Amino acid sequence: MKAINKLWMLALLIAMPAVAIASGAEVHLDKAPVNLKDQVSLQRGAKLFTSRCLACHSASYMRYNRLKDVGMTEEQIKKDLELPEDVKLGSTMQAAMDANSAKLAYGVAPPDLSVIARSRSADWLYTYLRSFYVDNTRSTGWNNTIFDKVGMPHVLSDMQGEQTLKVESHEGHETRKLELTTPGSMKPAEYDSAVADLTNFLVFMGEPAKLVRYDLGLIVLGFLSLLFVLVYALKKEIWKDIH
Repeated sequence: MKAINKLWMLALLIAMPAVAIASGAEVHLDKAPVNLKDQVSLQRGAKLFTSRCLACHSASYMRYNRLKDVGMTEEQIKKDLELPEDVKLGSTMQAAMDANSAKLAYGVAPPDLSVIARSRSADWLYTYLRSFYVDNTRSTGWNNTIFDKVGMPHVLSDMQGEQTLKVESHEGHETRKLELTTPGSMKPAEYDSAVADLTNFLVFMGEPAKLVRYDLGLIVLGFLSLLFVLVYALKKEIWKDIH
């Protein structure tokens, strides 16, 4: 009996990934054009993050001076990000609004975004930030096709404009489509590019040393490959008289 129970548990564990994939199959995620080597994009993303996201969200594992890794000087960090005089470059990115005030305003405390790209994925963030639509039934006036009944308002609406959700039924299949009804300050392609920059920065923020780790890995692999050649040549030299 115990053996049968163990087999059932094993079968359930094996099936869980398939169930998870099936449950998320209905949500289509657009591919995020992430490029951590594009420092200009990362700098634009950092500016957008500090000007729009830090009002409510914090990034408690990210320090301002890490922006030197994306090519920004100390002067640029202070000037371009419009940091207050009392904020030091070695300090972490803290939200302007405290958690209690944010919870009263939105019903829930906004999450820390330090590793949001690792927990949600870049594709999810890229799609989510482009999927807000007007919903007058919500207290914020907004909803999202990727995150239904989200508490966050559309903080980039002035850039993207206002979208409405169009629901159509064809042969029993429901089609949900977003339509831009009120243009924003940016054209759709420009807004997508801005969101790509922001997503790029969020991915960088989740692991600032990622490119360094990759470079070190290539160096180690190159060293091991060279070492293998030398060791193989040494082996041939030692064993040539025996064979």
